Amino acid sequence: MASAAVAAVAQVSADDPEVLYKDRENLASATKAADVWAARLAANPGDFESAYRIAQARYWLGTNGLPEKERKTALEAGIAAARAAIAIDRGRPEGHFWMAANMGALAESFGLRQGIRYRGPIKDALLTTLQLDPAFLDGSADRALGRWYFKVPELFGGSNKKSEEHLRKSLTYNPNSIISHIFLAETLADLGRKNEARKEAQAAIDAPFDPDWTPEDRRFKEVARRLLHKLAR
Repeated sequence: MASAAVAAVAQVSADDPEVLYKDRENLASATKAADVWAARLAANPGDFESAYRIAQARYWLGTNGLPEKERKTALEAGIAAARAAIAIDRGRPEGHFWMAANMGALAESFGLRQGIRYRGPIKDALLTTLQLDPAFLDGSADRALGRWYFKVPELFGGSNKKSEEHLRKSLTYNPNSIISHIFLAETLADLGRKNEARKEAQAAIDAPFDPDWTPEDRRFKEVARRLLHKLAR
């Protein structure tokens, strides 16, 4: 009887997308979580949470370890899911933010055409997120806008000054954001402020793991270590 109860609990956990997604470093678990949310959205097209969670999961899959062809497909599916979330409730930030995230990953990883195609929509989606909830995910819209201004050429609206402003703003919501410190370090290095950049890279290395974002933070800390080594030259 006890073993049957344990098996039942294990089966529930195996079908719970939240439990599966916590184990997202195992790509099979992340894929299954996305599939469960997708099935829920198909069964209930008004399921806002499942729509944006698909977009979040597809972003993770599209930026972590899949073969290139599969990564592009995952990110495009993430954009579609985020658009579905926006259609359900455009007054919430989740759909706008995860649409920008998936577009940004496509723009950064799949060539100039993708960058040109998504440059404007990414900024618009992030500005909408910022307008709806500046504190969303600890200032993630400001962080992403800071990266947008860093990555986009000045001719098309990029600005290291604006990048720094947005990244520093994002750190007011979470001073321990590892990725915000890394992005700020790269912007400062590009501005020729190498000593400040090194301090930001070290801050990323020293920051504690966020229990909700440990898989991401583990990867970011490796990026910070490589960046600090580069800045030490």
